[in-house]
Amino acid sequence: MHPEPGPEAGPLEMWVAAARARLARHHADRFAAAGAGDVGIVAGPPDGLAFGARVRSIIAADRPGGLVLLGSGAIPLATRRDVRDLVDAAAADDRVALTNNRYSADAIAISQATEVLADLPDLPSDNALPRWLAEVAGYTVRDLRRRWRLGIDIDGPLDLVLIDGVAGSRGAGDGATAVDTSRVRERLAAVRAVAHDPTAELLVAGRTSATTLGWLERSTAARTRALVEERGLRTSVAGQRPPASVLGALIERDGPGSLGSHLAQLSDAAIVDSRVLLAHRLGADESRWPAAEDRFASDLLLAERIADPWLAELTTSAAAAPIPILLGGHTLVGPGVRLVIGGRTGGRT
Repeated sequence: MHPEPGPEAGPLEMWVAAARARLARHHADRFAAAGAGDVGIVAGPPDGLAFGARVRSIIAADRPGGLVLLGSGAIPLATRRDVRDLVDAAAADDRVALTNNRYSADAIAISQATEVLADLPDLPSDNALPRWLAEVAGYTVRDLRRRWRLGIDIDGPLDLVLIDGVAGSRGAGDGATAVDTSRVRERLAAVRAVAHDPTAELLVAGRTSATTLGWLERSTAARTRALVEERGLRTSVAGQRPPASVLGALIERDGPGSLGSHLAQLSDAAIVDSRVLLAHRLGADESRWPAAEDRFASDLLLAERIADPWLAELTTSAAAAPIPILLGGHTLVGPGVRLVIGGRTGGRT
């Protein structure tokens, strides 16, 4: 499923969309080679159609026995085995589903799809699908969280930078030549150096996990400080409390320009999920957030390209801080941490 950029998309959005389109074509070839009987790329400009309604339209048109759904930016580091496992799950005789992560589903295989998904409600995104299958449709839902590579998802340009150079990946590509990534690459190198310094302290803030923190403990020499906040942000349901963040509250009190000084008091380098800060300020509905082009520019620390004043000030503060700071989304503070840090030196928390 490949959402094409809208008419107002800027160059960063266009770069990411082009990379995702290349990955979609790559996935189509690999799933066909793994035995999928009918492989298609569902693409189009933004139309406001809910994810659940789009899936029902696919079911009505194709009536598949089993179905593998994934976004065009999903699982770029998947191996042939990963693809084969998804195809096999979709072909199962009983009601089973297999996903990369049941709490953040970027790719999911569903057996007996036609008879069940015809009744799928208008879920806003794929993240809620495993829960519906388990709680409403009576499926046994398994996931592949232990395969950390399947948690990588191309949501923005920083994700392309992170996977650039990984063997077999679809990385930054030709579009990177028109975008200045030197600033963020410099910070990536500096954060990596801090992580391997036994006298230093690394801060990870946002939707990180115990698995990621455990990996940091084993694989870095620096101490690790963690602020784990708003896991499940995209799968929240009506009635839950609104998003809130300790770091967001500090910035709310002292202004977005205080981010760098706050983080420098806590660590020697920081990896920050900026979407949690946006959710604290504006709520979980992304339509209320700064435009994707602004968010992508923030991820690359290109404050001068950001139209939203609050996000521009936050990004300026991160870029000018006395410590290296990375800003990004769920991938950055989750499985992407392994791509940021690299190496294996042993560590402690």
